[in-house]
Amino acid sequence: MRDGEKFQQFHLEPTVKHGGGHLMFWGCMTWKGLGYGCQIYDGTMNKHDYIQILDTTFKDTLELYGYHPGRFIFQHDNDSKHTAKVTKTYLHDTGIDVLPWPSQSADLNPIEHVWNYLKIQVGARENRPTSIHELWEAILVEWERVPLDFVRKLIESMPRCVAAVLEAKGGQTKY
Repeated sequence: MRDGEKFQQFHLEPTVKHGGGHLMFWGCMTWKGLGYGCQIYDGTMNKHDYIQILDTTFKDTLELYGYHPGRFIFQHDNDSKHTAKVTKTYLHDTGIDVLPWPSQSADLNPIEHVWNYLKIQVGARENRPTSIHELWEAILVEWERVPLDFVRKLIESMPRCVAAVLEAKGGQTKY
């Protein structure tokens, strides 16, 4: 947890006596910087988990950076938990405007570049993680180190990405 971050149930750290596990990380980005992130401990997230994250971690990020509903546009993809009726209702009821999103559009999702950056940074560590706990700690450290100018360049690239996808008629682009 970051200093001043509110405690949430998903901040609890499970222990594993035998075997490994899966790590799923949820995070968001804004012009002002990366938001709070959280680990999804069983490696899966459903629509109710997603709404819980939006109502806690995402709201905490908005509060941190001084964003208010109606003053920003939220972007997520067409994953079923994002497009579920209950999720759409939650976003509508909380006044969060959502960017319309085409299907099959990984080329347009700037957070994918952040995930790739994290993967490279964690993989380049001298002492690579050997457990889920160590991997989580490494991801948290590297998440905090993602440069703001990198995040802003991703956001600034969105108009060019959209134009490239339109030019490619929905096909693959360099993005």
